[in-house]
Amino acid sequence: MDRSRGINDYEPGPVPSESRVDRYGFIKQNVSNSSAAEGLGKSREARRVRKWRKMIGVGGSDWKHYVRRKPHVVKRRIRKGIPDCLRGLVWQLISGSRDLLLMNPGVYEQLVIYETSASELDIIRDISRTFPTHVFFQQRHGPGQRSLYNVLKAYSVFDRAVGYVQGMGFLAGLLLLYMSEEDAFWLLVALLKGAVHAPMEGLYQVLLYLKPIFTIYNAELTILCC
Repeated sequence: MDRSRGINDYEPGPVPSESRVDRYGFIKQNVSNSSAAEGLGKSREARRVRKWRKMIGVGGSDWKHYVRRKPHVVKRRIRKGIPDCLRGLVWQLISGSRDLLLMNPGVYEQLVIYETSASELDIIRDISRTFPTHVFFQQRHGPGQRSLYNVLKAYSVFDRAVGYVQGMGFLAGLLLLYMSEEDAFWLLVALLKGAVHAPMEGLYQVLLYLKPIFTIYNAELTILCC
């Protein structure tokens, strides 16, 4: 593969055939009849959405005021789970990435269009492995993969100290499922700020203890999260 080529130099692959997908856009491996449980979940979700919309305000206009006035309520609701339809906006408000975007108009476009990255080949190679069972990223060099490439390339240029790291695509890919390219880029910047200095000592030990706990409660967690 020519290292001087970006993803826009490649033609999109064939559009994947239609498949049954879950509420998040992932292809279902098994189709189950759980309409009653889904109906109950949707009703509960609708109530939570109304509470969150009141707390956030239009476009996040009331967020900072509410956080200062009732931080305990905000914390409790976050721990219960942010409604799926509001996650993109709330993540931006919590992280401060929306402020970064407003303070840096045109920067993302500049990074995508005019800058080059030494990691472009690695990014192109890795994006096909990122959420391969999600409809947005299935088509090779399609719209989803191009958006993911743009975000990762822009970040690798914006923060050269961190650059691009394999696996970063899963974080950026998740953000793209909830927001635009530019919003996803600035949220990635906010999340990875200072990442080069983050110590990793002891991480494996923590995960080792977490694994059996997750195994025990896996079924309950699945019900709560889906």
